[in-house]
Amino acid sequence: MIRTIIKRVLQMIPMLFVISLISFALIKLAPGDPINSFVTPDMNPDDVERIRQSLGLDQPIYEQYIRWLANVFQGNFGYSISNSQPVLEQILERIPATLGLMGTSLFLTLLLSIPLGLVAAAYEDRWIDKFLNGLSYVGISIPVFWFGMILIDFFSIRLGWFPSLGMRTIGETSFSDMAWHAVLPVATLTFQGCASYYRYVRSNTINQLKEDYVLFGYAKGLSKLHVLARHVLKNALLPVITLLGMSLPQIISGAFITESIFSWPGMGSLGINAIFQLDYPVIMAITLFSALLLIIGNLLADIAYTIIDPRIREKE
Repeated sequence: MIRTIIKRVLQMIPMLFVISLISFALIKLAPGDPINSFVTPDMNPDDVERIRQSLGLDQPIYEQYIRWLANVFQGNFGYSISNSQPVLEQILERIPATLGLMGTSLFLTLLLSIPLGLVAAAYEDRWIDKFLNGLSYVGISIPVFWFGMILIDFFSIRLGWFPSLGMRTIGETSFSDMAWHAVLPVATLTFQGCASYYRYVRSNTINQLKEDYVLFGYAKGLSKLHVLARHVLKNALLPVITLLGMSLPQIISGAFITESIFSWPGMGSLGINAIFQLDYPVIMAITLFSALLLIIGNLLADIAYTIIDPRIREKE
């Protein structure tokens, strides 16, 4: 186990290097010029060139990348082109908002999707299974931006129950006010997440219910609830662990579309603004951070697999 973890950690370095190299090249090859936000139609070309030089954009791409990489190794992700603020400082300011939003939605997703998946599998082809399947198909098919706007239109504009934008009311600092603003974005993310997680739990549970150990449990007189909760659940959660590992980057980097729709001041909205403004220092920081978390998430998922499934431990 320890050797596997060390090996995977050492593999992170070349993987992150390749990801950063490709990301940097794609950003530089993208159409548009990041200094357009500083330029006015009547600006002197010499002034435009001075701005370009001050930002280091006049150098060849490989020199810009080497300089950026050297700064990253020193813990310096540079300064935002759009507002001249330190990139790392902006990220640290936005992370709490994203953690609260994504963490809550992920917790509710697991809380709802796991028992619903077990129930649907236990009553396969019954009315409850067909109803939950139909609901999951709707959740998978509906674009998240459309569902978010439907919630805003119905619950904010028509009924006036919940605020539609922002994380707080101006002048309010209470937790209840922030929670009230988070209801609609959390509902949007939870509905979408439940649709995906539910399908995995249901499918794997159905397969587990056909295994010999389940039939043996029924033969011993164990109830269906006991078999599901004490034996099937642990095996049915294996694919969910993989999904959780892949969800780790989203917990930090945020939901770009949802945060933009609800004007939630998290990492997602920061990333969207950076893309529109071609703010490559911010884009590169978020990309590298997300890639690192994805690798760590997969590593944690592998470790969890070995803890839950003794068959994998035997192969190690």
